[in-house]
Amino acid sequence: MTNISSRFSIQAEAREFLKLAVPLAGAQIAQAATGFVDTVMMGWLGQDVLAAGGLATIIFMAFMMTGVGLISGVSPLVAEAYGSAQTQRIGQLTRQGLWIALLLSIPGMLVIMHLDGLMRQFGQAETTIVLSDTYLSVMAWGLFPAIAFAVLRGCIVALSKARPVMLIVVAATLFNIIGNYVLGFGKFGFPNLGIAGLAIASVGAHWIMFLSLLIYLLWHKPLHEYALFHSLHRLNPKILQQLLWVGGPIGVAAVLEYGLYTVVSFFMGTLGTPVLAAHQVVSQTVIILFMIPLAMSYAATVRVGQWFGQRDWEQIRQAAFVSIGLAVLFMSIAGIVVFNYPLQIVGLYLDLNNPDNRQALDISISIIKVAAFGLILDGIQRTANGVLQGLQDTRIPVLLGIIAYLGIGLMTSYLLGFHTSLAGLGVWIGGYIGVAAAAIAYLWRFWRVMLKKKSLSA
Repeated sequence: MTNISSRFSIQAEAREFLKLAVPLAGAQIAQAATGFVDTVMMGWLGQDVLAAGGLATIIFMAFMMTGVGLISGVSPLVAEAYGSAQTQRIGQLTRQGLWIALLLSIPGMLVIMHLDGLMRQFGQAETTIVLSDTYLSVMAWGLFPAIAFAVLRGCIVALSKARPVMLIVVAATLFNIIGNYVLGFGKFGFPNLGIAGLAIASVGAHWIMFLSLLIYLLWHKPLHEYALFHSLHRLNPKILQQLLWVGGPIGVAAVLEYGLYTVVSFFMGTLGTPVLAAHQVVSQTVIILFMIPLAMSYAATVRVGQWFGQRDWEQIRQAAFVSIGLAVLFMSIAGIVVFNYPLQIVGLYLDLNNPDNRQALDISISIIKVAAFGLILDGIQRTANGVLQGLQDTRIPVLLGIIAYLGIGLMTSYLLGFHTSLAGLGVWIGGYIGVAAAAIAYLWRFWRVMLKKKSLSA
């Protein structure tokens, strides 16, 4: 059932890791391109739409990634079951993960559709509120397929089959790009729906990804031995508890991480529309690049989880170092490119020749140079967290995340943004100080866990 060898060199581990990480990275980049394309086309619709739509995209992502975090127990638990040849358990975990996705999506949709009051409390402009609410009212219908797709992806990736995920996501992204153009700008006889049209296309893309992967899992005969959807209607409280025991803390961590990001976006909106527009420009660039270490973290969770199923601590250590090292290497290269070509990157979103965009343009360039250094920190903290998830060590990292993101990151962002002349730039610097604290904390936690495991196995 499993092809995991009892001995792996660093080169062999790197090859197996990249077999998962490369298609996952392609899938994550394509999926992030949905938000990227939305943001670019929002910019074509005007600065006000860019600011409001970008804020709404970040809010939806916060809800979606919180849900994805809560069902993240699927991947490490399936990986462990795969490593220890527990065939029946793989199907049980997948089915109950889908139930969690449904139970999370219903209240999540209701909240997403009624956030206009909260935006007013945070001092957003009325135009921003109206446009954001229009976008979110449609995007709410994409929450369930987005979370459910993450459940199925977590299962199939844990079984070391990542390529179908990439193909499905790329196809859905192409659909989204065409749909954005047709519905957002009223092409080929369709009505001009503006920002609502962009949201409709994105929701369609999420449903295509979920249904396509579902069909693949039902159709692919080698996966039938796991009985992934047998007795799907039955709830299993014990399995639900196990999934939430591992995934619950990951979901809380996602709330902290993306909650910090959302609050930072509100901070930027309070500082003015040009500042918020600049924030969206840099945010979408960072999100695209962040997909690489995010994919690497998923691969790290699987590789560590599979070795964890065999209780091979030396291979766990090696898998961790390979994943973190490759993430640092890639993000360093990405940071160099971003730092040296800020004008070209910002020009993808804003018309460089339009004088109305001058203030947003200048702010974007200053922030993107800070983000170039922050990319490396993001790579470390994300893959280190993925390693801990593979070890099913999720509760202590949540406490570390609270200290890093809220106690350090959010507070520093507020102080630098509103009590110094740095303004929007200070908000970003503060956020990355929190990310740096999280990276250090997760590395320290991994070191402590490995020392403990080594002493217990001696």
